[in-house]
Amino acid sequence: MPRKNIIELNGVNKSYQNFKALNNLNLKIPKGKIFGLLGPNGAGKTTLIRILNQILIPDSGEVLFNGEKLNQKNIINIGYLPEERGLYRKMKIGNQAMYLAQLKGLSKKEAKDRLDYWFDKFEISNWWNKKIEDLSKGMAQKIQFIVTILHDPDLLILDEPFSGLDPVNSKLIKKEIQELKKKKTTIILSTHDMNSVEEICDEAAIIHNSNKILQGKVSDLKDQFQTNQWKISYKGSNMAFTNAIWGGWKLISHETINDINTAIIELNEKLSMNDFLKGIIEKISIIEVKKNTPSMQDVFLKATTNE
Repeated sequence: MPRKNIIELNGVNKSYQNFKALNNLNLKIPKGKIFGLLGPNGAGKTTLIRILNQILIPDSGEVLFNGEKLNQKNIINIGYLPEERGLYRKMKIGNQAMYLAQLKGLSKKEAKDRLDYWFDKFEISNWWNKKIEDLSKGMAQKIQFIVTILHDPDLLILDEPFSGLDPVNSKLIKKEIQELKKKKTTIILSTHDMNSVEEICDEAAIIHNSNKILQGKVSDLKDQFQTNQWKISYKGSNMAFTNAIWGGWKLISHETINDINTAIIELNEKLSMNDFLKGIIEKISIIEVKKNTPSMQDVFLKATTNE
């Protein structure tokens, strides 16, 4: 029976002198999924990524790759895009890409063929003889992404991959990440961009103060933090809300844009939405009523700050 998880961490601990970076971390990353690795700065994400890349060794615990203890032979099956980019600024882009591709086990011909394909796909064929120092941060990011995925790794670790990208190129990289998922590549996305997590991640885990505090499908994590808040769009006087005297609800926010009012309210367990609407239906013209589903930004903030 094929293994379900590509990465399994069992009771992993890592300390730096008196600082505990990871505390008894248990984590399973399923194959063929886009997995969000989330947490505030200093939470332990970077330490975890370095352990997966075998830059660091855990003090205790077990790390499995495809069911076997993680070892040096697995490096060829992993692609890593670090937050701090590692390209040589003075070296020509084509020569540099060829060198990095061959370090990952590609022959010279394989490397050239694959680079030609990706440079053509990203419409950057004329960059071959440029230097990294001649490129913007976003342009250099595209080169770094290409050399990270060129050897078709089973596991791709992307640390803030959209940093420095404009919306067009950010969309381009997201599309390629989703294409890699279709090819059964597992992607770990470490980012503070919660909109991207919501857009492309299947599952996510939140690490805080060296501990895993949440893990699950993105949809399940949002459901876990669901409140009885509702978004009501309407026309008419907003006094229907601000002057309402019956209990069982509170106004969270209110705004008016182009004569359209939008109120977010929270009901307690004693008041139904139907009963609430009966109290205001004669005073306003309702455009839309929908449950106010929490975003991943909401989940992240509530999980890490107890708000």
